[in-house]
Amino acid sequence: MAFQYSNDLGESDEFVRHKPYTSARNSTGLNFVYLLLGTLFGFIFVKAEIVSWFRIQEMFRFDSFHMYGVIGSAVVVGALSVQIIKRLKLKAFNGETISIAPKTFNKGQIYGSLLFGIGWAITGACPGPLFAQIGAGYLAVTVTLLSALLGTWVYGYVRHRLPH
Repeated sequence: MAFQYSNDLGESDEFVRHKPYTSARNSTGLNFVYLLLGTLFGFIFVKAEIVSWFRIQEMFRFDSFHMYGVIGSAVVVGALSVQIIKRLKLKAFNGETISIAPKTFNKGQIYGSLLFGIGWAITGACPGPLFAQIGAGYLAVTVTLLSALLGTWVYGYVRHRLPH
């Protein structure tokens, strides 16, 4: 089922609404599974030291290969996975065909990535492992989490005024 969305500038985006995979009666069980998987993932992040502020600063100072190795491995695994999904025409667990839409370049991606990198270098945290850092006891990262939430809200508020 396709829907049209029109923003304040009159531009429209077409998006497809998919039937949710879970039903109300089994979503609690799946949410528990997701909680366990997320906890395991966070534990692995902590043990691999990829949520360590020191390791992140090391990366931005070009003092260690540790983080570049982790990020590079993730890129390789992701690229291979996408190619396998495309070539084998794999389907989701609910039987829907997985389709990956082509991406278009936007100069805002440059500004956004620079802002993201600067924030990451200053705070020693990116949005992915924030919760793992907080769970590991780095409570100062709570300020980063609240700042990320505020930044997301501000972006949503001023988005229609930003250059395209």
